[in-house]
Amino acid sequence: MKTIQFDKMQGTGNAYLYVDARNEEIENPETLAAKMSDYNFGVGSDGLVLIKDSAVADFRMRMFNADGSESAMCGNASRCVGKYVYEKNLTDKTKITLETGSGIKILRLEVVGGRVKKVSVDMDIPRLEAKEIPVNYPDAMNLPLEGMNFTCVSMGNPHAVTFVDNVVEVDVEGIGKKVENHPFFPKRTNVEFAQIVSPERIDMRVWERGSGETLSCGTGACATLVAAVLNGKTKRKATIKLLGGELDVEWNEKTNRVTLAGGAEWVFTGEYRYRV
Repeated sequence: MKTIQFDKMQGTGNAYLYVDARNEEIENPETLAAKMSDYNFGVGSDGLVLIKDSAVADFRMRMFNADGSESAMCGNASRCVGKYVYEKNLTDKTKITLETGSGIKILRLEVVGGRVKKVSVDMDIPRLEAKEIPVNYPDAMNLPLEGMNFTCVSMGNPHAVTFVDNVVEVDVEGIGKKVENHPFFPKRTNVEFAQIVSPERIDMRVWERGSGETLSCGTGACATLVAAVLNGKTKRKATIKLLGGELDVEWNEKTNRVTLAGGAEWVFTGEYRYRV
């Protein structure tokens, strides 16, 4: 039997299990992520995040979805990592570089009374070319599927965004499963359903690749704003309301970079024992 310490954290309801893996090698993290994430036989989460040392940044993040598949990037998880390393006294920096599967991200922490109140993440430049997303369809901005039109965007991971009249009435699971696993997406995709409330506000639900419908998705919120701007539906800065809370997203016209801002919270600390 092996025992590891973990912390469950959530960012707008997007809950992952965080493990300090700087000084120990976690064997078979894909299998471990699936076991720990199970709500009936494990801890219950949207996935597992390993915090590691980095040769090119302050820290490195590896993240695995609830089904064990590895994902390159997660905005909500990145914010939680910022809170984790600061409040665990692993750093005293309020500007942190984080190595991810989609490059180095910059985290800016808003600290009040020694606690991280808010984290802003530079999410880099959105990728809009079909081969970079990737999607096997010539027009990534206008992809017809399931009687809907999708705008495809990569924020370090693939997203397919569609605009609907009412997110409450959408069959997120039924449509989400089909689009996620459609042959157009060689690496599968995350699926966002967005309802435009105003030029500065969007209501959104998300079907996450490898996890199903979740309460929030940071990269999904960013992809949704980018898609909304490309389709002339919103301004370049908007609040995205998800089932788990609100995120502030901005797509800077001058730099072309997307910024994600929101809170991060501790849920509980635990110990997990498993057979190697």
